[in-house]
Amino acid sequence: MTSLDDLRIRRLSTSEVDRADLVAARTLLISAFGPTLEERFTTTDWDHSLGGTHFLADIDGSIVAHASVIERQIEIGGLPLRTGYVEAVAVAAGRQGQGIGSRLMEDVDAFIDERFELGVLGTGRIAFYERLGWTPWQGQAFVRTPSGLKRTPDEEGFILVRSTPTTPSLDRGASISCDWRPGDVW
Repeated sequence: MTSLDDLRIRRLSTSEVDRADLVAARTLLISAFGPTLEERFTTTDWDHSLGGTHFLADIDGSIVAHASVIERQIEIGGLPLRTGYVEAVAVAAGRQGQGIGSRLMEDVDAFIDERFELGVLGTGRIAFYERLGWTPWQGQAFVRTPSGLKRTPDEEGFILVRSTPTTPSLDRGASISCDWRPGDVW
């Protein structure tokens, strides 16, 4: 097992990540998420991770974990909030359970705290994020479409939020909505 002292985390915008590292990160994500239809990491999932800031965790020059934060406008009870939305989080299969994911998310959380009014992510791995200070949203979930709000009940209970130093007082039972996008909207 490698010590976390050997872990280096790079924070780069998509335009700053070289092609080899983008390929390595995407390969890691595809492998970590697995082959089942419900869990696999798709091209659309990859597209959702682009255009923001990537967090690349390296050990001995090899990428062992990835996360990205993109800016989205999330609305809570109709109040728009500048949100750091976490995408494409994974640790290489042989490196899981060593604290790498927690260390990576510490950097992600600090970045969100510095720049956004709120952090949001969608996940089935709730316990991992809860121990890092993320909390499940309690209200109903919606997507904002050109034809109005559309409820996304299958996502409820799987949307987690992180308050930042600039988060206004929020009613945790209010509705939450995201902007529409292809693929998984959350």
